[in-house]
Amino acid sequence: MNYRPALLSATIAALLATTSLDAASPMGPVNIPQRSEIPTSQHALAFFIQRFQHDLDSTEHTYDITAGLARENALRKLYLGWQARLGEFDTAALSAEDRIDAALFRRELNYRLSQLDFEHMRNAQALKLLPEVAPLIAMAEKRRALMPLDAGKAKRLIDRAASALKADETELRGNASVSPVIALRAAKLLSAFRDDFKQWHTFYNGYDPAYTQQVAKSYELLDKQFEATAKFLRNDIAKAVDPETIIGDPIGRDAVEAALRYEMIPYSPEQIVQLAERELSWCQEEMRKVAAEMGYADWHDALEHIKKDGPAVGDQPQYVVKLADEAIDFIERRQLVTIPGLAKRDWRMTMLTPEYQLQAPFFLGGEDVWVAYPHDSMPADKQAMAFRGNNRYFSRAVVHHELIPGHHLQHFYNSRYNSHRELFGTPFWSEGWALYWEFLLYQKGFAESPEQKLGMLFWRSHRAARILFSLSFHMGTMTPQQSIDMLVERVGHERANAAAEVRRSFAGDYGPMYQAAYMLGGLQFWQLRQELVESGKMTDREFHDAILKGGPMPVSVVRSRLMGTDPDPDLKPVWRFYPALDAK
Repeated sequence: MNYRPALLSATIAALLATTSLDAASPMGPVNIPQRSEIPTSQHALAFFIQRFQHDLDSTEHTYDITAGLARENALRKLYLGWQARLGEFDTAALSAEDRIDAALFRRELNYRLSQLDFEHMRNAQALKLLPEVAPLIAMAEKRRALMPLDAGKAKRLIDRAASALKADETELRGNASVSPVIALRAAKLLSAFRDDFKQWHTFYNGYDPAYTQQVAKSYELLDKQFEATAKFLRNDIAKAVDPETIIGDPIGRDAVEAALRYEMIPYSPEQIVQLAERELSWCQEEMRKVAAEMGYADWHDALEHIKKDGPAVGDQPQYVVKLADEAIDFIERRQLVTIPGLAKRDWRMTMLTPEYQLQAPFFLGGEDVWVAYPHDSMPADKQAMAFRGNNRYFSRAVVHHELIPGHHLQHFYNSRYNSHRELFGTPFWSEGWALYWEFLLYQKGFAESPEQKLGMLFWRSHRAARILFSLSFHMGTMTPQQSIDMLVERVGHERANAAAEVRRSFAGDYGPMYQAAYMLGGLQFWQLRQELVESGKMTDREFHDAILKGGPMPVSVVRSRLMGTDPDPDLKPVWRFYPALDAK
């Protein structure tokens, strides 16, 4: 007799009936799902999308050479194949959730195909400064394809590349027509490929006698030339010898407009700049009012006052825990969102290194929280900037953004509900959600004192300024230095922290729309709350829980999902979420 199914059912039933057994745990009750939360079957497209994600992982695992054409072709074939497979579905016969997934998946595949073209163009521009490197990229990809090595040919290609790079350096020296942006892009590409080619070398060296005898010495000379060329392009052409130099790689107005359309934002880049100016002006008026409550005529002076009040050296970690608990208590007392007991403490804390604080002078977060604070190895002026930029009031406005109800709570729900939709993640959903809570908590009175209000308003000003400088930079109307000046003068940043913020924004680790996504996504969620909560159709908790359980997607699609309507099949930007831009 097979007793296992019956035993398993009994075990599950017992677990579901005893969620209070772990109530004494330091992390709170274990988040065991209720019976009503256990799905009877997967959505049809959830399985389909998960399969694509595994196929994507396999493809990127196999084709991993920087700027490789085989990689580009393999990904293009993958996307086109899944695009054709998706077209076989009868969308009308799908469930409402599956119709949302179909639209989002179609959008994702189209976007990935367009990005392949964009990356190809940018790599081609960089490779013009790296003569004879393209054949080496192809040779590295042949190893990934498990093709045999022709040692003689490999030596000829390596020697040719070493000579060409050295000659090109002589030709480029003093050539003022070379773009610093493309030179820096080429330096980064070459440094990344150098790592790839080092793996190619170690695969053969000492294992293949023909390679070891004929090619190894040529490789060593080439590797030194790679290092020299990357350094030359970075330091001499791009003038980025100082690690604090900011160059960036603007994408142009047309690409900005296309990125906004992709994110389902129905406004032009110029209208978004107007929006940001309105929001920044509102913040500065509120800051003037709060400064007056504190006895200051100028809000800059009020900011200077609160910047001097920070936790003592060594006390910052416990202060972060205190702030996290304050936010959780505030939210639970008002029943704003469901916070599972496990989520309250399943996060870790890390201190940001002095080197990392050159790009991230404030807290970062996600699954965990990374704390910015002075380190004793920093020069005295850098320590002062870190202390002032992470004072009690700025930190109080950041911890809930990074942990609960912000990014940590998002991560907790995303890994448990509709996890296949992480493929559709967008900063307009992730950063927009965390920024939206700054709006809501401010409205609900989370900031009790003028100092606490000023701390929250500082960050709200910062988000508006991010839209201004990021879009303006990518459209060619603002330089990195002008961006720094604006953050100092119009937001109240420390100059070193402003420089670090701009450096982080333009270093290439974030997409061009990322910094604008905070406030734009937050404003979308805010408008949606007016339509569903303020109208009485949903409670705050119902609204927020539904967003978290639905998974990441453009906020416009969140709106369709919560309203029970199908989004536009092509996900065109039609929802105008900022009425002030439409007012005549």
